[in-house]
Amino acid sequence: MEETKTKKSSGWNSNKTFTVVGMGLMTAIVVVLQLFASGIHVGPFSITLALAPIVIGAAIFGWKAGGWLGFVFSVVVLFQPDTQTFMAFSIPATIAVVLIKGTVAGLVAGLVYNAVSKKNKLAAVITAGIASPVVNSGIFAIGCFAFFIPIVENLSALLGYEDVVATVFLGLIGLNFLVELGINLVLASAIVMIINVVTKRIMKNPS
Repeated sequence: MEETKTKKSSGWNSNKTFTVVGMGLMTAIVVVLQLFASGIHVGPFSITLALAPIVIGAAIFGWKAGGWLGFVFSVVVLFQPDTQTFMAFSIPATIAVVLIKGTVAGLVAGLVYNAVSKKNKLAAVITAGIASPVVNSGIFAIGCFAFFIPIVENLSALLGYEDVVATVFLGLIGLNFLVELGINLVLASAIVMIINVVTKRIMKNPS
C-alpha cells in the first residue's frame, strides 16, 4: 500500500516537473518566434508566428496554458515597433486590446481543442488553429473600431482604401490573417504528431 502511494507520488511529481519544463519551453518558443516574426511584414504590420505553439501548448497542457502563452505573446507584441503607433495614440487602450486579444485567442484554442479532440485530434487541431487567429484578429478589429478610428482613417489614405471598414479588414488584417491561418493549417499534422508524442509521455506516469 505504501509502495503504491510512493509510486503515485513519484509519478505525479515527475509529470508536474514535465509540465513546468514543457511550459517553460513553449513560453520561450512563443517569445522567440514572435520576435523573429517582427521582421517579417505582409502589408503594414508584421505577421504572427506564435499562434501555432500556442495551439500546441493549449492542446497538451490545457486551456489555462493556452491563455498563459497567449498572454506572453501579447506582452511581446506590446514592445514591437508596429504597436508603437497605437501606443502613441492611447497607451491604456493599446495595452488592453493587445493583452485581451492574445490571451483570449490562447484560451479559445485550448477550449476548442478540448471539445473537439474527444472525437478527432486532427479536426481538433484544425479547428483550434482556425479559432485562434479568428479571435486574435477579431478582437483587434473591434479594438480598432472602438478606440483607434483616427489612426485607421489616416491609414485609409496611405493604403488607398475608401472607408475604415475596408482598411481594417483588408489593409490591417487581410493578408496577415491569411498567412497566420495558413501556417496553422499547414502545420496541423505535425502539431498532432507532437501532441501524440507528448501525451503518451505524460500518460506513462513514470515512477
